[in-house]
Amino acid sequence: MSAPISTITRERAAAIRTCAPLFAALGDPTRLSVLSRLAAGRPQSISEITAGTKLTRQAVTRHLCVLADVGVVRAEKSGRESLYRLSPDGLEPARRYLDAVSRSWDEAIERLKAMVEE
Repeated sequence: MSAPISTITRERAAAIRTCAPLFAALGDPTRLSVLSRLAAGRPQSISEITAGTKLTRQAVTRHLCVLADVGVVRAEKSGRESLYRLSPDGLEPARRYLDAVSRSWDEAIERLKAMVEE
């Protein structure tokens, strides 16, 4: 028989600690909107990111700082301006975590199926 579902491995606990700030940052609709704008591929200034929105430059700057802190956005200087771009590698820990959770669910469903079919 397998271990109880409530048992969390050290690896899973470490992944949770690593991913929690990333998921928290991604849990804000404004930050997701900023990421969508940056997903266009080219670096953008604060002015470009705020264009057509009701957001202030200061608000977008705060959101970009949160996203940069978790590694999904990075800034590069271009003259006096900072340009921001999406850093897809920063999303990798979340992808790995979600893949592991998905595998766990698949395994649990298979165990349930086997038990029901017995």
